[in-house]
Amino acid sequence: MKTTDPGPTHSKEAQWTSRSIGSHFGHTFFYLVIRYAGRGFAYFVLSFVALFYVFLAPPIRKKADYYLSRRFKGKGLIGRLGDSYRIFVSLGKALIDRAVIGILGEGKMSVEFTQKKEMFDILSEGKGMILMTAHVGCWQAAMSALKFLSTPVHLLLQREEGDIDLHYFEHAGIPCPYGIIDPRGYMGGVLEMMGLLKRGEVLCVMGDRLFGSSKGAAAVDFLGGKVLFPFSAFKIASATGAPVVVFFSHKSSPSGYTLEIAKVIRVPRDAGKSDKDFLPYVSRFARALESYTTDHPYQFYNFYDMWRLDKADH
Repeated sequence: MKTTDPGPTHSKEAQWTSRSIGSHFGHTFFYLVIRYAGRGFAYFVLSFVALFYVFLAPPIRKKADYYLSRRFKGKGLIGRLGDSYRIFVSLGKALIDRAVIGILGEGKMSVEFTQKKEMFDILSEGKGMILMTAHVGCWQAAMSALKFLSTPVHLLLQREEGDIDLHYFEHAGIPCPYGIIDPRGYMGGVLEMMGLLKRGEVLCVMGDRLFGSSKGAAAVDFLGGKVLFPFSAFKIASATGAPVVVFFSHKSSPSGYTLEIAKVIRVPRDAGKSDKDFLPYVSRFARALESYTTDHPYQFYNFYDMWRLDKADH
């Protein structure tokens, strides 16, 4: 199981880490269960693992409370424990499903997406496309479903050293099906991202977590408090003319996910340089994500205190 750790709000360190909290043995055990007993039995084992995190790992449960206390206000201890259990089970299923795609094959997971024409129409403009998603649903299921696009797909991805959690293509033993851009590289990979968009290709970014310094973030309202969300993708969209397509997935059946274009955000050329210039566009993304948490409250997986900025102001 993977969670995220809190950290300094106004520092060059990230507030979160993508490193899994599980042991190598635990991950290997689940992978073997999936391979030899199937997804259903892995879900069964998960139900007991989630109980462990809820009742015997208070520091881990606290990380879920940051979001749950905002999404479900006024609940008592029993209600909060129930919410914690449900979100840990939901997260665990997303991780299991990701492994299922690689270990048992993509045919074991159905992905429904009815807006392919809209995506093709956007790509036909010739300005590329920024797919902005978040840590919701199972983004790797979404990525595996993008094979219908006839253009290369690139992913801005920061991976912690020593992380033992495998991506679906690593389970399958195949080359990575999309290009990886490391935000810790030269200029945060900006030149590479602008180049691929100018070639009419697809860039996939996460819009709900800030990499490094808060200088590239705008403070927006989210679930009743101020949260720092990055605006770099909108700045790149302004420079290249690429539309920003807000793209979410959610688990809609035991063996399936549904993908949805939640919003298309178009940023005018030369919109500006500061956080204030891009605040309206970041706010539109935040509202779309907030709407997602209303519809799918247990499929939002940011396990750190996103609202530390709001608390510092008080």
